[in-house]
Amino acid sequence: MEDQKRVLNVGILGCGPISQAAHFESATKAKNADLYAICDVADDLRDRMAATHAPKKAFRDYAEMLADPNLDAVVIATSDAFHVPAAIQALEAGKHVLSEKPIGISVEEVEDLKKAVEKSGKVLQVGHMKRFDAGLQSAKEFIDGEMGELLALKAWYCDSTHRYAVTDAVQPLMVKSANAKKPSGNPKADLQRYYMLAHGSHLLDTARYFAGEIVEVDARLRERFGAYCWFVDVAFANGVIGHLDLTISVRMDWHEGFQIYGEKGSILGKTYNPWLFKTSDVDIFSEKTGATSRILGADGHFYRRQLEAFADTLLNGSPMTGANIDDGLASVRGMVAIAQSAKSGQPVKLSEVSGAV
Repeated sequence: MEDQKRVLNVGILGCGPISQAAHFESATKAKNADLYAICDVADDLRDRMAATHAPKKAFRDYAEMLADPNLDAVVIATSDAFHVPAAIQALEAGKHVLSEKPIGISVEEVEDLKKAVEKSGKVLQVGHMKRFDAGLQSAKEFIDGEMGELLALKAWYCDSTHRYAVTDAVQPLMVKSANAKKPSGNPKADLQRYYMLAHGSHLLDTARYFAGEIVEVDARLRERFGAYCWFVDVAFANGVIGHLDLTISVRMDWHEGFQIYGEKGSILGKTYNPWLFKTSDVDIFSEKTGATSRILGADGHFYRRQLEAFADTLLNGSPMTGANIDDGLASVRGMVAIAQSAKSGQPVKLSEVSGAV
């Protein structure tokens, strides 16, 4: 694509918590990308982040940043409701896009975005950063190589009541601004929807990363004492059967992982609170050797590894290993299907859903 460029000039839209915790550091540490620009309507926040992270340029106006000929790609790190319009604007300006997950909040808007991606000829990657966890990558390699036919998958994502003690300790001090751009409604007004978008999108993408396309879900939801628990039976296109557990919040430590049974081995994974930047413990048992192995994955900065892989695709034409627009659309379809199934008490096919999460 852009063979002559050695480093990708990245502009980050949004100077809020996710940029402060993940994206600014990723762009400044990446071996093949530079934090070229930042953009935010809140002057106080933008000025402070510019002083801290030293981008080459700082913009108040998004269109102005996109008009800069030296900008190669944007990282969209705004509220969920702004992802699709911001992505379409970037694509139409001829920029590549790495957008936070979920890629959108309704099936229709993501289908519109897919058309914009195809029309632009540019690369859009969805920020499902868990695909850049070396432990998950080792599991995927075993599945695609030695494991043979998959039998079944179980995956769980259970946020913890104690997670904020961890994030307060390990994340930078979050700087906020009263002038920040916010969506019209409060995203946390409907916690059921908020948790599905924030956490369910991760769980669905992990399941698809390992076992492929999901065709149908059958979901149950139980809500008690401020906790939400979804148990979801999943049918994959390849015949694999699955069970997903999304629980927010468990009264214990962060509890996330997966178990995969295959013809020539099995995999058991334990994933940590993401802000520890610790690679998942993934134990792979091979029937051939009768032994279990686990990759160390000393580099657990999945956000930086995600950006570097994105840049490698753009600079060197390397195959995209992250989630593409089809993966993003499938995740949104899955969340809508789970919500509809939990409400109706009936299985729901992903191909038949429409509307918003």
